[in-house]
Amino acid sequence: MAEEQDRSQKTEDPSAKRLQDALERGDVVKSQDVVNWTVLAVAAALMALYGPYAAGTLARGLSTFLAAPHAIVLDSATMGMLLRDVGWLILSALGLPFGFLIVAGIVGNLAQHPLVFSAEKLQPKLEKLSLIKGFKRIFGMDAIANFTKGLLKVAAVGLTATFVLWPERRFLDALITLDPAALLPHALAIAVRLFIAVLAAYAIIAALDYAYQRYQRFERLRMSKQELKEEFKQSEGDPHVRAKIRQVRQERSRRRMMAAVPTATAIITNPTHYAVAIRYESGKMAAPVCVAKGVDAVAMRIRDVAKEHGVPIIENPPLARTLYATVDVDEAIKPEHYKAVAQIIGYVMRLRRGPLPARR
Repeated sequence: MAEEQDRSQKTEDPSAKRLQDALERGDVVKSQDVVNWTVLAVAAALMALYGPYAAGTLARGLSTFLAAPHAIVLDSATMGMLLRDVGWLILSALGLPFGFLIVAGIVGNLAQHPLVFSAEKLQPKLEKLSLIKGFKRIFGMDAIANFTKGLLKVAAVGLTATFVLWPERRFLDALITLDPAALLPHALAIAVRLFIAVLAAYAIIAALDYAYQRYQRFERLRMSKQELKEEFKQSEGDPHVRAKIRQVRQERSRRRMMAAVPTATAIITNPTHYAVAIRYESGKMAAPVCVAKGVDAVAMRIRDVAKEHGVPIIENPPLARTLYATVDVDEAIKPEHYKAVAQIIGYVMRLRRGPLPARR
């Protein structure tokens, strides 16, 4: 009941990360029918192209066993030689086709999913020893679905084979009367037709099974809304944590700015909303640098620190707003503002050299 409720909550499509994690665990789309069809297709091609040569080789090599088995001497001296000759005969005729069939099985798997190396499938799991879960695997809905699919596949292939072989029933009875050398070519011709017919039927079965396996994996990897939120938190970070980190960084940056205000050459203000602290050392710096800036409460704090340390505060609203918008902290001012800032720095330098009339 709890499992059905859990499935009902998984209403969201799996994310790209969940699909990638499943792939790394070895959870991939795999239809054994696709593999079987690939092997059958290669087998049919081999029978049509390579079959006559293999059949002729086997017919010539085994004709003695079929035509005159009484002439074979089975003593200890000749048994080893006989087995060796028969082994090499079978290997030369069927070794290459078996190699192609092995490659076909590998290709049938790779056609469905990329090559994956995962040790998770090899790890022992205690849940596999559970009698309840074992009972569910044997008599559960998946087992019933697989059993039903197996019956349908057997029925489809059986009907296809019957459809091909039924017109040949009289010829099949006559095969036992044929010469052994002519038996294999005739049997091969019937087998090729049978393979082609079964292959066509099995192609439909494999396509349907692949679609079913793909759908089943997609449904198995579905996510609940809570799982999506948790994954987002893990990948992007908890929004509350990120906000706290941003707040801490801003506070540290503000402290560094306030620590740099006493080193400023002048504070350019709005006068109440903006404050930009600039520093310039003749002969050491190519251009004035913004060491602190802020608006409203931060601007007021910059002005207070400047007053505490005797840093001149110059009111120039247009320049203050422009510098605040175009220059970041620890960045040199733009060349188009050199003239306006140079006038303020010149005024501050004259102010430091001697008393000047107050500027309003």
